[in-house]
Amino acid sequence: MDLIFEISKGGRNAVDVSASDVPSVKIEPVIDKKYLRAELDLPEVAEIDLIRHYTNLSRRNFGVDLGFYPLGSCTMKYNPKVNENVAALPGFTEMHPYVPAEFAQGNLQLIYEMQQYLCGIFGMAEFTLQPAAGAHGELTGIMMIKKYFENKDQKRRFILIPDTAHGTNPASGALCGFDTVTLRSNSEGGVDIEHLQSLMTEDVAALMLTNPNTLGLFERNIEKVAQIVHDKGGLLYGDGANANAFLGKTRPGDLGFDVIHLNLHKTFSTPHGGGGPGSGPVGVAAKLTDYLPIPRIVKKKQEYNWSDKFPDSIGRMRSFYGNFNVVVKAYTYIRSVGAEGLTRATEMAVLNANYIKEKLKPYFDLPYDRVCMHECVFSGKRQVAESGVHTTDIAKRLIDYGYHPPTVYFPLIVPEAIMIEPTETESKETLDAFCEAMIAIAAEAKENPDCVKNAPLTTPVSRLDEVLAARKPDVCWKKAD
Repeated sequence: MDLIFEISKGGRNAVDVSASDVPSVKIEPVIDKKYLRAELDLPEVAEIDLIRHYTNLSRRNFGVDLGFYPLGSCTMKYNPKVNENVAALPGFTEMHPYVPAEFAQGNLQLIYEMQQYLCGIFGMAEFTLQPAAGAHGELTGIMMIKKYFENKDQKRRFILIPDTAHGTNPASGALCGFDTVTLRSNSEGGVDIEHLQSLMTEDVAALMLTNPNTLGLFERNIEKVAQIVHDKGGLLYGDGANANAFLGKTRPGDLGFDVIHLNLHKTFSTPHGGGGPGSGPVGVAAKLTDYLPIPRIVKKKQEYNWSDKFPDSIGRMRSFYGNFNVVVKAYTYIRSVGAEGLTRATEMAVLNANYIKEKLKPYFDLPYDRVCMHECVFSGKRQVAESGVHTTDIAKRLIDYGYHPPTVYFPLIVPEAIMIEPTETESKETLDAFCEAMIAIAAEAKENPDCVKNAPLTTPVSRLDEVLAARKPDVCWKKAD
């Protein structure tokens, strides 16, 4: 297909604009001429060529509406269109975020009720919906932990981070001035209890624990872990990015977690990917509610209002009150499926992940062979040893079979990791077809490794030099001489 620049012809326009009836005013050239439209090298094409250009580009994109998106740790579940329909209602989209509370009672009620739903689902005392996404929620949670200890006149220096944690965990701790210490996993993929006991001192502010962890495994010793942390006066932080694995089955608050952040754009079926928008609510135990961000919604009788009368708050974490439309979609999902639907979603997500694990186990190494939760983690070590085919080759070859690659090379403790999360929204037929593609690639790796190493073969652009592209990106189109 020709580039749009290659079909450009001088004088062609996609739209005719009427002559301006506003008197012209000479403006001093305060900006460089190269930024003015007349100086830009833009293609000149007819409207139909412009439409075809963008339509063809959109067909090269991939999304959950087009096919299976098995990205581990990302929970790329289908977004029911009713969520979009509700979020598009004029009362939501046309309301200014800073409109006086008396004119936004319905919207404030939705936020308030969403917080109450999350408290009930996750067993926490209160929630804030202000953080913009998961990592922002982490930062919010750690800031509250820091202020909690400051108010107790305790200067704790360390935060413990398991080696199966998400990469943003140590970053959040460091941003708040803590030193992060790595906590080892045991042979089952859980927390090494003896190592935790040796690290857990009264200098440790918190343990940031992802449960289930990035191996897709539930922490079997979670109550013991919580006790060890709490016995030294520390707090247990929950990375709730994998909450799709336990909705309706267990509540972090009941397990001893003092803080947890969520990802509404993952667990509750609102769109995910492409850099946003997201929503990263944070829930806290009763002893931390005073530190929640302000303003907070206060309900008096049947009236909802914002209040900043919380002197121990960490302050505002975001402009306005969070990504409201993402909250609307998550609220719609919860109200649509109800408590039984949330539990069923978890049951099917866990069943689907274990189904894939058992089907692919004969073809790929499985470092931790135990019942998994919402995702399973394989290794491409066997393919590397047999034919020099690496995990990245397998991921690229999957594109030729019509699938988005799973998460690869994460978690870091699994060499050549292949991390697959099917979610509950995929049918058995889809899972079977995906597994057949993976099995076919495993066979190709043995019989025709060069085919896999050079994949993808069916895309407009084949294998790229990823390192060079990252270090020396060339995004400019240059007309051939």
